[in-house]
Amino acid sequence: MGGSSPGAGGAGGAGGAGASGASSGPGSSSSSSSSSSGTGGSGGAPPVPPGGYYVQGNKIYDENGNVHVFRGLARPSHEWTPQGENVSLADFQKIKGWGANITRLSLNQGFWLPGHVRYDGQYQQNIDQAIQWALQAGLDVILDLHWSDRGDMNNWDTKQQRMADQNSVKFWQSVAEKYKNNGRVLFELYNEPRDVSWSVWRNGGDSGEGFQAVGMQQLYDTVRATGAQNLVLVGGLDWAFDLSGVTQNRVQGQNIVYVTHPYDFDSKQPGTWEQKFGFLAATDPIFITEFGSFDCSTNYTSQLLEYAKQRGLSWTGWAWYPKGCDFPSLITNWNGDPSASGQVVKAALQNP
Repeated sequence: MGGSSPGAGGAGGAGGAGASGASSGPGSSSSSSSSSSGTGGSGGAPPVPPGGYYVQGNKIYDENGNVHVFRGLARPSHEWTPQGENVSLADFQKIKGWGANITRLSLNQGFWLPGHVRYDGQYQQNIDQAIQWALQAGLDVILDLHWSDRGDMNNWDTKQQRMADQNSVKFWQSVAEKYKNNGRVLFELYNEPRDVSWSVWRNGGDSGEGFQAVGMQQLYDTVRATGAQNLVLVGGLDWAFDLSGVTQNRVQGQNIVYVTHPYDFDSKQPGTWEQKFGFLAATDPIFITEFGSFDCSTNYTSQLLEYAKQRGLSWTGWAWYPKGCDFPSLITNWNGDPSASGQVVKAALQNP
C-alpha cells in the first residue's frame, strides 16, 4: 500500500495498492537456473540462511528440503509511526491463531537511518521487538521497505515513491547485516514500484520525479554483500502487480522470489492474472504480499486465493489493521474479529 497514513486513506486512497486504476523436487531446477531463482548454474542447492529457506526452480524449500508455501497477513503501521500501532506478542498470537505462518512488517527508511531528519532512536529497537514477538508466536517475518525519501536525508515527507533511492541502499546494508543470521526473516526490497521502465526497475536511473532511482539489482547485491542469504522478495511494476517484464530483466542471483500485488481494479481482474504474473510461476516462486478489494466484497479475494492454491503461490493478505473496507482491512477491531474479506482469508489460512 502507498498513501501517507491510515487517516489519509491507508491504501493511499486511489494511490496505494493498485492505484494505476487504471511440484518438482529440489533437484529439478527450472530453465531459469542461471538467473533469479535457480542455482546460479552451480547444479546444487543455493545457500540456506540459518534456520531459513532457499529457492530452487520455481519452489521455496525449508532447511530440511521440504517444499514450503508462506500464507499469512500483512501488519502495517511501522511505516507511518515509529512505535507501530497495537504491536504486541498477543497481537501476533492472534495472527497465528488464524492459521498464518508469516507476517509482513512495513518499514520506513527515514525512521531507520541515523542522520535522517525523520530518524527515531527507538525505531530499530521497536522493529527488533516486533520481529522477536512474531517469531515467538510462530510466525516468519517479511521486512518490507514501504516508505522512502527520494534519496534526501532532509526529506520529512517519507512515503511511497516510484522506486528506491540511494538511502534505500544504506537501509538494506543495515537491515541485512542485522538479520543475516536469522533465515526466518525475509527481505522485500521495495514496495510497489511504478511508473519507471523495466530497465530503471532493474538497473536504476532517472526516476522521472527529480531523483535518481536505484534498481532492484543493486538492492539485491547490497543485501548479499553483507553475507546475508535470506530470501529476497522483488516486486514488479504497476504498483508491484506486473511481472511481465521479468523474463527479460531478471535480477541475477539466488534465493529470489518475485512479488505481485493484485487488487480489485478494472485493469487487474482475474483475466489478466496469467499474463501479468501467473505465467512466471512455471519458472520462479511467486509471493502475493498484498491483495484485496475496497468495497467489502469477497469474490475477488476468493478467486485469487483459489488461484494461488492451485499454483502453490505464497501470500500475505492486506491487512491486519482495523480501518474499514477501503483500507482494505481484514479485521474490524484489534480483537481480531474478521471483516467479510477477512472471513475468506481466515478460512483459506485454516484450510490450505
